[in-house]
Amino acid sequence: MSTSLLVPQHVAYIRALSGDQSKHELSYDRSAHLRMSAVYWSLTALLIMGHGDTLDRDEMIDFVMSCWDEEAGAFSAHPDHDVHLRSTLSAIQILSMQNALNRVDVDRVVKYILSLQQPSGSFAGDAFGETDTRFLYCAVNALSLLGKLDKLDVEKTVAYIKRCRNFDGGFGAVAGAESHASRVFVCVAALAILDRLDEVDQPTLYWWLSERQLPNGGLNGRPEKLEDACYSFWVSSALSILNKLTWIDSSKLEAFILSAQNTESGGIADRPGNMPDVFHTIFGLAGLSLLGYPALVDLDPVYCMPASIIENMGIRKGWKALQRRTL
Repeated sequence: MSTSLLVPQHVAYIRALSGDQSKHELSYDRSAHLRMSAVYWSLTALLIMGHGDTLDRDEMIDFVMSCWDEEAGAFSAHPDHDVHLRSTLSAIQILSMQNALNRVDVDRVVKYILSLQQPSGSFAGDAFGETDTRFLYCAVNALSLLGKLDKLDVEKTVAYIKRCRNFDGGFGAVAGAESHASRVFVCVAALAILDRLDEVDQPTLYWWLSERQLPNGGLNGRPEKLEDACYSFWVSSALSILNKLTWIDSSKLEAFILSAQNTESGGIADRPGNMPDVFHTIFGLAGLSLLGYPALVDLDPVYCMPASIIENMGIRKGWKALQRRTL
């Protein structure tokens, strides 16, 4: 167990995931449906650690564009897969971070995104119709990055988010579903992008979010569940957007994230002793950035991208992370 961030090991871990050797493993094929998101997680993690040039930029852009579906006007997670709103957002985020957003057929992507909004105001993830507040966030985030929020029916979208708000201040996956930290993040972040944080029951939500911290310092996603490193972002990001990150014990959370590192292979696991993966690696690092861990790059908690990129695009919102400490 390490008490400091193992940056060289984490960089090597991510580099290995993108290497030719990993493409011959069964796990590579079994995770193809997550490939676009995995590229986004990997690039964002590397940028947070200040190693954004680790992976080949042209190869990454070529992969993203190989997932473009000319007929649908959107991106899939892997070539020859069905398009999805989640992979479309990941593609837009990757291209934004690689300064290649000009490769996107903006009008067609906007048309695809808007076609997925339902009469209720919710968004389906794809043509098969599953709705979830995650997909609503994907739509709002993507439209914002593309500079096309004016095309969205904001009032209908906000009205649906309000329907997903619960008595405890949290938000669920759909109207009537229990509050969950990941859905709290997507709803709060979407409302932040839309400048409608007034729709949040803020005092109650502060309490609910701070109650997610367990005695070992880790955060869970809902009551009576185990701690998990990914909630280091979902909970901390929502608190950061609401300017209440001081409502949790940052030192204990930082220690928990660091304890979930794999000191041999690199990477961060969901909790100490488990196998690492790139999903928990990015969100553990994102949590550390928001907590002001030394030498990391500032992260925008609304878009989960480097803050400087969002600031340069002119779409930064009024969030507040903890002050960056020095070594």
